[in-house]
Amino acid sequence: QEVEGVSVAVEKQENVKKTSDNQNLAENPTQAAKKSPQQEKEKKADSRSIEEPTEVKDDRKEVTPGSKSLLIIEDDNNFSIILRDFARERGFQCIIAEDGETGLHFADYYRPSAIILDIGLPGIDGWTVMERLKENRDLRHIPVHFMSAADSSMDALRMGAIGYLTKPVSMEKIDETFQKLEKMIAKPMSRLLLVEDNSVQRQSIQDLIGDSDVRITAVAKGTEAYHELENGSYDCMILDLGLEDMSGFELLEKIRNNEGMAKIPIIIYTGRDLSEDEDSKLRQYAESIIIKGVKSPERLLDESALFLHRVEADLPEAKREMLKQVYDKETILAGRKILLVDDDMRNVFALTSVLEEHDIEVVIARDGVECLEKIEEVEGIDGILMDIMMPRMDGYETMQEIRKIQKFKQLPIIALTAKAMKGDRSKCIDAGASDYLAKPVNPDKLLSMLRVWLY
Repeated sequence: QEVEGVSVAVEKQENVKKTSDNQNLAENPTQAAKKSPQQEKEKKADSRSIEEPTEVKDDRKEVTPGSKSLLIIEDDNNFSIILRDFARERGFQCIIAEDGETGLHFADYYRPSAIILDIGLPGIDGWTVMERLKENRDLRHIPVHFMSAADSSMDALRMGAIGYLTKPVSMEKIDETFQKLEKMIAKPMSRLLLVEDNSVQRQSIQDLIGDSDVRITAVAKGTEAYHELENGSYDCMILDLGLEDMSGFELLEKIRNNEGMAKIPIIIYTGRDLSEDEDSKLRQYAESIIIKGVKSPERLLDESALFLHRVEADLPEAKREMLKQVYDKETILAGRKILLVDDDMRNVFALTSVLEEHDIEVVIARDGVECLEKIEEVEGIDGILMDIMMPRMDGYETMQEIRKIQKFKQLPIIALTAKAMKGDRSKCIDAGASDYLAKPVNPDKLLSMLRVWLY
């Protein structure tokens, strides 16, 4: 049974902002019909005069450090009330934010035990809120559960969310969400499955990640790993692709075909560059399982901490120092060289300004043909921002040509698409992109993505 009133509240299109006028008409059509022309003019001149929906009452005044609290970032007041009442019944004190900016401020100020996050928010959307939460070393351990009208669950889980519900939702689903949040908050120890056939490497990873808040089960074989996943409950898995009894890809295939295992975050940790065939296979799995590839111990500690929801302040000093290196953002970008491929000079100017502010050297190419010339001529290009729609040679064809050149097979390429269309991501990835961004490009998202790929 769907929550009464919720289906109406959440059938909104996430990307369409309801105007205050429509809201006013819907709330009181008879009164709206009686308005004089002068009143109509005043209404248009200052939309703030329209009565806004009453702010939902919450418990922010009662929240104290250490109290069991829940931050609800949701612009639909009806749905916020339902979540608030559910939460209070379970002993949570609730803080409610109606937009992303306020949500981030409240997260930083109140340090809630958990967060429920909507995607279609006024101002910055839920994805940006999540990115900023996970970039903040003091907040990234807080469990976040998404609720949204559009199903993008895999993207949310990759970012470190503990769950994702597609609206409209039932009472049973809301109850399951709260059970998951409570279990995560109460759990004193996270569980990690380490699959590595080299005993020396296995021990070094255990030393790197292990502490009193994580229980590590280490195995050398794929069959042992699969058995553990079948019989145990794990928060994250670290996998080396070369195993004794089967390849890492065979194990990934078995995991993908088992519905109960497909949602476990998997970190591929390998000290070598992947072959073209291996890279292609991993991209295929990334669509249906949560995979992150890392090469350095610092990134391994960082990514595992994200999925295990570890509180950085509680880690030993040496590990905190390692994570500090990962988050020294300016060091990651300064002095890097980016090839920007775009035929629209307005975009070129805007993106160049953003990049140069962070001491990134920008090389410009106006189409695919010029791009192929520039990557051969200019030494030390660290990454490419690739527009898709261009004359002479479009972005898809250009990326395919770049990937044919052995020395550029691993070069980070971020595709810039005109608008986020269904299938865009897979089309770009298939053509050779490492990642993609929809235009207009959000500078914070762009810099965040560059830090990931250039680290």
